[in-house]
Amino acid sequence: MTTALPIDDVLPDLADALRRAGRAVLMAPPGAGKTTRVPLALRDLVPGRILMLEPRRLAARAAAERMAETLGESVGQTVGYRIRGEAKLSKATRIEVVTEGILTRMIQSDPELTGIGCVIFDEFHERSLNADLGLALVWEARTALRPDLMLVVMSATLDAAPVAALLEDAPILRSEGRAFPVETRWLGRPLAPGMRLEPAVAGLVEQALAETTGGVLVFLPGEAEIRRTESLLRDRLPAGVQLRPLFGAMDFAAQRAAIAPCADGRKVVLATSIAETSLTIQDIRVVVDAGRARRLRFDPASGMARLVTERVSRAEAEQRRGRAGRVAEGICYRLWTRGEEGALPGFAPPEMAVADLAGLALELAQWGSDGADLAFLTPPPGPALAEARALLESLGALTGGRITPHGKALAALPLHPRLAHMLVTAGPEAATLAALLEDRDPIRGASADLTLRLSAIANPGRFEADHPGQLHRGTVERIRLEAKRLARMVDPVSARHSPAEMLALAYPDRIGLRRKGDAARYVLSGGKGAVVDEADGLGKHRLLVASDLDGDPREARVRQGLALADAELRRLYGERITWVDLCEWSKREGRVVARRQERFGALALEDRHWPEAPPEAMARGALDGLRQIGLTLSPGAARFRARVDILRADGVDLPDLSDGALLGSEALLPWLKKARTETDLRNLDLTEALRAQLDWGQMAELDRLVPGHFETPLGRRVPIDYGAEVPTIEVKLPEMYGVTVHPSVGPKRHPLRIELLSPGGKPIQVTMDLPGFWDGSYAEVRKEMRGRYPRHPWPENPREAAPTTRAKPRGT
Repeated sequence: MTTALPIDDVLPDLADALRRAGRAVLMAPPGAGKTTRVPLALRDLVPGRILMLEPRRLAARAAAERMAETLGESVGQTVGYRIRGEAKLSKATRIEVVTEGILTRMIQSDPELTGIGCVIFDEFHERSLNADLGLALVWEARTALRPDLMLVVMSATLDAAPVAALLEDAPILRSEGRAFPVETRWLGRPLAPGMRLEPAVAGLVEQALAETTGGVLVFLPGEAEIRRTESLLRDRLPAGVQLRPLFGAMDFAAQRAAIAPCADGRKVVLATSIAETSLTIQDIRVVVDAGRARRLRFDPASGMARLVTERVSRAEAEQRRGRAGRVAEGICYRLWTRGEEGALPGFAPPEMAVADLAGLALELAQWGSDGADLAFLTPPPGPALAEARALLESLGALTGGRITPHGKALAALPLHPRLAHMLVTAGPEAATLAALLEDRDPIRGASADLTLRLSAIANPGRFEADHPGQLHRGTVERIRLEAKRLARMVDPVSARHSPAEMLALAYPDRIGLRRKGDAARYVLSGGKGAVVDEADGLGKHRLLVASDLDGDPREARVRQGLALADAELRRLYGERITWVDLCEWSKREGRVVARRQERFGALALEDRHWPEAPPEAMARGALDGLRQIGLTLSPGAARFRARVDILRADGVDLPDLSDGALLGSEALLPWLKKARTETDLRNLDLTEALRAQLDWGQMAELDRLVPGHFETPLGRRVPIDYGAEVPTIEVKLPEMYGVTVHPSVGPKRHPLRIELLSPGGKPIQVTMDLPGFWDGSYAEVRKEMRGRYPRHPWPENPREAAPTTRAKPRGT
């Protein structure tokens, strides 16, 4: 280690912190050298092997090779690596670089991590699910079994304090300064609305080449954008400039070519976020950042995930910027203005918060934890974890939250639990399909039908002859190699399964039945909707299984799947297919429909009319309709409910007759047995139904305290209008002579609103204080009424006058 790097100044302090505390959080900016210097510096301090975790396979290989080169050795001697499907190790290996999932397998099989003296989490700021889980498991193992196990968490942009606190106040060390300064250049104005990303990036690359020297690293969100940008730049670059794509799905030889120095001229590397961390790409002096990142978002409500393209966070932008200063002074071009930078989020969301947690739930069950007792920097979200456990229960991996022997078999495989279940159940013959579904699509612009891909993998030469230019041979070879590896990991099974049956084993909730009258739209067994492109032959089949959907919450587009025969579905899931009698409300028809259906989940495989449906079942269908269209109370029912509401408001214990309470219960069922249509429901008089909710004593109390009528001094029963804002009666004024106490209702004596009428029935006064009316404005009313109705009595003192509805005889 002759070339000095910024990290070197911190290494003695790191060693001292590990001696004292056994743990540390190390912050070092991009280019400081932490990935290759820290493990080598700890060799003499750490007894046993040093395990360093990297988030990506390319970074793991490159880090191991660089450290081995520093020691003048080949990879596999002092320094080795282990990634999925490949390992270079020996008995002499002291430093082992692994991808994060490897650690989970190691600690599940050996919780003490025998022979390992230190675990290093590199680039922890990426906050992958496996890194968060790995840290939680290692910390518990250290706490309970291995207090001597050293632990280092390294990052460039992470907020160190929460991590240190999680590790019981671990010492925080910082390596100050970047290896070389980097100048940042922003756009002068925002991109024009509607401008596509690739032309904008291509233009900025041309500008960077014209203004700078050295290699250019361009950050784009995914392979598709890389290919389109490559196509735009191919004929526009100056002589001697080489284009080199770099993304995770490439074979390792192509990745090595992208990061290797350019012997003659300049190079432009078009890369995804794979180039953000733990990777020094030789002779890069310039970064062009498109400002976009592709992330997986999981919706626990639909059980589906989709890739979304989002703006990068400020932390990611800083990581990318640092790539320009790894080996010399550099320049970073950003495809956004300086003013737009303030709107970027500070950090990207941790994968724990947005990912499918099925694998995590299985690992937790195998560890014997529900997750609440582990040290997670971001605890698993409850809804997503519950959805994941429900899936594992349906696959037979969990029972009552505990892992089953089948679940342990699934956990031993390097696959999503869905695909692991398929592989264990269908045997080695399912290995090709499992490897295909785990990898990228090997065919460009193909139908959603996976049959085409399986045939291409089985015979790539013939496929290329029939479809020139569509097949990605490197992906096919990688899938074939992975399939061979997976096939060796499971036992043969006696039953044979078609590819569609295999897929249905993995995705029982994504078996789709074509909707009547629409050749491209499906309902899935899990209850969601799906659609196939109209031109795609997959949409011509009655049943299909969707392995890949775009995650649209309303109606997801099927990106990959297989046609499924009815017999295949019954062979796999015959015990789950049952006949169900249904009386349901049809919103489209506006009536109750009675059907007998043969169902698999949400799928109605057979649908028949049920003419002999009992009245009770029809009433339930009508209640469902009532819940959808809402209650329409007759005037009598509305008055009755208002009376009950007054007593309830005054503290009397009576049933709740609100719309929500009535529709949320089955109280109305006896009155719905003959209701069939929306008209029937809207014309229902539910007065008796409401009265039936009160027992005899409650009805007596209601009639006594909040009567339906007011009895005048002459004994006439006047209806009380409880539908008004205040309970109201209408009565002719002379009929109220002699009343000295204002009428009221309820235990709290709510005054009635009295609309006093003339002998001719015309309104003349409204009062809620009859004695006050007698003492006040009655005198003016008396003057007016004597002129209009001279034959009716208008006494000076109405308090003492006798009530009447009669006029005086003529001539008196």
